[in-house]
Amino acid sequence: MRFSDRANSIRPTGVRRMFDMAGDDTIQFGLGEPDFQPPQLAIEAFDKAMRDGRNKYTTTAGHPDLRAKIASLRNHLVPELDESNICITMSGTNGLLDIFLALVNPGDNVLIPEPYFPLYPPDVEICGGSPNLYPCRFENGFVPTIDDLEDRVNDATVAILYNFPSNPTGGNVNPEQRDELVAFAIKHDLWIITDEVYDRIVYDAPHVSFIGAGYDKVIMVQSFSKTFAMTGWRIGYLLSPDKEAMAQLTKMQYYVTACSNDAMQHAVLVALEKAPEYPESMCKEFKERRDLICERLNSIPGVSCHVPTGAFYVFPKVDVPGMSSEEIAMALLEGGVLCSPGTAFGSAGEGHLRFAYTISRDDISKGMDRVEKILTDLRGNLWGSNLISLASLILCAILSWYVPSFFTSRGPAIEISLCSLILIFAGSQLWISGPNPIMFGMVIGSGWFLLNRTSDLVFPVPTE
Repeated sequence: MRFSDRANSIRPTGVRRMFDMAGDDTIQFGLGEPDFQPPQLAIEAFDKAMRDGRNKYTTTAGHPDLRAKIASLRNHLVPELDESNICITMSGTNGLLDIFLALVNPGDNVLIPEPYFPLYPPDVEICGGSPNLYPCRFENGFVPTIDDLEDRVNDATVAILYNFPSNPTGGNVNPEQRDELVAFAIKHDLWIITDEVYDRIVYDAPHVSFIGAGYDKVIMVQSFSKTFAMTGWRIGYLLSPDKEAMAQLTKMQYYVTACSNDAMQHAVLVALEKAPEYPESMCKEFKERRDLICERLNSIPGVSCHVPTGAFYVFPKVDVPGMSSEEIAMALLEGGVLCSPGTAFGSAGEGHLRFAYTISRDDISKGMDRVEKILTDLRGNLWGSNLISLASLILCAILSWYVPSFFTSRGPAIEISLCSLILIFAGSQLWISGPNPIMFGMVIGSGWFLLNRTSDLVFPVPTE
């Protein structure tokens, strides 16, 4: 059967791939979904709205009252915002597609952070563009450096996407870092796409927004999924100080989804008006969970975890020599713990795992007990293997010293001994840890030397 190149080129996300393999007793750190219900009054308002007949098409941009309310909540950043600067969407992910459809031509590229939310690169590709990945490194708190951005921007770059607080890393920016990133976009005349869906789930310091940072070529992606625990409601919005951009985005919205759910918009408005502090109540609990999981992870040998300042994810480095992040994640799954391998968020995620702390503190503690045991066992097995390797090394040293002495004097024997030592050691490492180009090279090189050296000694070439 024939399908478009576009469809064939998109690979399924690796985030959900392991969920089907999880057993009933598996402790779930996999899915980024708050374990809270939406505010009760919002649920009641949703029910009432449907009963009152709010089941019809709405305007493409969304209810004016809801848009006006959202604008008023951002007026401290940009005082002149009004409902015309807002478009209600069917989730934040729907909004992202609207943006790329409005900004990207075939041949254009968009700077995308790596590790990334899995929908970013495919959405750019669907619109005919190319994702241009820039690194957000562990050692820099998952914030990009200007040098890394300068190395990647080119004449075909039309936009840069920032995601703070970040999924999957939990990384965030301070005002100085934000200003540097804005200055970079201004220098290259790029649109800033700022995904701030976790802006109400921040710890230790206020959220730093890219809206109101002195640049109007900014489009914010927002959602009520995380901040009001409405993941299944599928409702979000786009916001930009640039009204021409909003007109284009609203046009895209019409052709992608026509309009958002009528009754749901009414319920969200009620939540914003009558339960404005609900996100902060969730955030307080998430902070307790963050502190717990970070403390537990950082106490495990071979694990190093930043304490995130936003969202509800940790993205620790997990070192089990000879094992990839996917292999470690599978070992954890077999032991009753579901998390996401770092490579589900791009190749830069290798060596990391993502844990979502969207479960109770009791479950976090139980899950970390399992994680600690499994990782300790894995590293213990590795240590046992290294003991085998060490024993083989010692045996090799003894044998390689005496065997060549049958053929030659002490000087060449030393050469052969050392090469034999390298050969046995490298070979044992290959056997224990699997393919390794360095060890493979050591085996080939030392083996070739030994073959030639011993053949010369056993079958010397006659000389006159």
